[in-house]
Amino acid sequence: VQLQASGGGLVQPGGSLRLSCAASGRIFSFSTMGWYRQAPGKQRELVATIDSIGSTNFADSVKGRFTISRDNAKNTVDLQMNSLKPEDTAVYYCNLDWLNKIWWGQGTLVTVSS
Repeated sequence: VQLQASGGGLVQPGGSLRLSCAASGRIFSFSTMGWYRQAPGKQRELVATIDSIGSTNFADSVKGRFTISRDNAKNTVDLQMNSLKPEDTAVYYCNLDWLNKIWWGQGTLVTVSS
């Protein structure tokens, strides 16, 4: 399995970004997909997950601002980030969890700054 994340960049506070992660392989539709982030000097933390039937879970800090979606036909998972705050600045990683086997993509940097 290979995961390729894209969509990061610089955005002003209050703005929006959409991250996308494309996965190779045939297990995507059976897997839980997640987005995590790591800010400078901090540990990696969960942002959002979506399981194989579309159930979602969000960190309290992003509830109401971020949404996660998946397209099993395209093997992609997206993270729509709205009302961005400076504290959302981090490297964002996508993650695939299949039967507790975990794969990570490379990170994509999101910077929220004026």
